[in-house]
Amino acid sequence: MKFRFQRKYLAIPYILFFLFFIITPLFLIIYYAFTDKATGAFSFVNLTKFFADKTNLNVLAISLTYGLINTILCLLIGYPIAYLLADKKINKSAVLVTLFIMPMWINFVIRTGATRDLLNWIGLSGGSYPELTTIIGLVYNYLPFTILPLYSTMLKMDRNQIEASRDLGANSFQTFVKVIIPMTMPGIISAATMVFMPTISSYVISDILSEYNVVLFGSYIDLYFNQNDWHFGSFMAFIMLLLIGLSIVISRKFVKDDEGKESIW
Repeated sequence: MKFRFQRKYLAIPYILFFLFFIITPLFLIIYYAFTDKATGAFSFVNLTKFFADKTNLNVLAISLTYGLINTILCLLIGYPIAYLLADKKINKSAVLVTLFIMPMWINFVIRTGATRDLLNWIGLSGGSYPELTTIIGLVYNYLPFTILPLYSTMLKMDRNQIEASRDLGANSFQTFVKVIIPMTMPGIISAATMVFMPTISSYVISDILSEYNVVLFGSYIDLYFNQNDWHFGSFMAFIMLLLIGLSIVISRKFVKDDEGKESIW
């Protein structure tokens, strides 16, 4: 029987990649998270251990705080930048957009090391100002991930709605709040998702810039894996998976609610 090539066979490499590098690691994380280190039997010992130690909860709370601060700062800085870049009257070339995206081409460890040297040069060392240097490093590293989705969304904005709102008597603030923000909400949600969760799970940036004075949730996961405590480290990684899933559900809800609303001038 002659073999016939079909287009569906092109999906085989992607299915294999999905099984071996996504499904299998997730299965192993869940397996280790809910098994006992000594016996390998199913157990909730890691769950009890996590919530019994206040240090774990404090690290999670600190990480959520840093994630929230970093997300807010990135949006406050990135939103006007993306708006200016998307305005063809101001930005007539793609060069400026490339300049803001260029840091993403460099390894973030190298970027973080360069940021540390620059901050030390101006007198902001991680030993003296660990919180400030960590925030600066986080904002610098994740700002391009804020600008890019916002810029992509703003390019698709209907400028006629903006002009119509002004013709109907809305001032600049009302136009911004009731017309521009709703139109760019998908980009805002996407940018917030791309910044908030990676900030919580990151550890290299905080370790280098704060000189190990700021410990984020990702640092704790890395610590337990390095100590060969795969079971408790996997449970902490499972907590991260739950937070990521929750953030995705919330972001989708906001986007759906926004799509169902009509602009009111």
